[in-house]
Amino acid sequence: MAVLALKVLDKNGKTRCVSSGENQVSLVCTAEYQEGDRVVLETSEKNIHVWLQVDDALGSALCYVTDNVSYDIPFGEKRICYSPKVFSGGRHYLCARCAREDEIHAYRNLALNVCDQHGETHCYPHAFANVETRGESVFAARNAIDGVCENRSHGEWPYESWGINMQDDAEMTVDFGREVEIDKIVLYTRSDFPHDNWWQQVTLTFSDRTSVEWKLEKSRLPHTLAFKAKKVKWVKLEKLIKADDPSPFPALSQIEVYGRDVR
Repeated sequence: MAVLALKVLDKNGKTRCVSSGENQVSLVCTAEYQEGDRVVLETSEKNIHVWLQVDDALGSALCYVTDNVSYDIPFGEKRICYSPKVFSGGRHYLCARCAREDEIHAYRNLALNVCDQHGETHCYPHAFANVETRGESVFAARNAIDGVCENRSHGEWPYESWGINMQDDAEMTVDFGREVEIDKIVLYTRSDFPHDNWWQQVTLTFSDRTSVEWKLEKSRLPHTLAFKAKKVKWVKLEKLIKADDPSPFPALSQIEVYGRDVR
């Protein structure tokens, strides 16, 4: 049994509100957020699966938590990759719950994490890349695992994506934080044509040192690749080959990785 605690801290680390409970906790924060505020999830046990909701408008995510989690409330430019409803107003409902065994081992999209954020984290899955266009939030790697599959434009929510800044050596990794078993990957490549280019081929490299080349087409529809189930800790999207098109702007709206936790 894990003791969970949720806190909202201000920029100086002072507690604005707090709640705790065994295996489950909820917190109502009746104040508008200020710049520098952050949400903290503390857990008495590490390396556990937790349903985490840092904002009621953002929704919850089944996360693998390896240590206490600190989530920065976004402001300014960092806010525009989220729905305008997220973190807004003067009343917020946060909650966390230890996941049941049937939830942990269910077949699902293991890459989905609405609570992912830029930089170091103890909350998985986590997406990171060697480049993000101009360092802007609307082109951060985390956008590709936030569950928003809209890919017909680019920029502010719901058109956030992973942007590669026109770099031929761009690569993005989805880290699961533990070993999982996967057998299918789905890509939603951004299709804001004619603004966008597209990848005619990408390479998926896995933590087990295997890789596969994947040919893609110009399409706004999802690309699906099924394969024999394998146990991995991460998957990397790399060697992105652009099509022969005047646009220099291919991008990724969403990646889904299907499988289950290893028993």
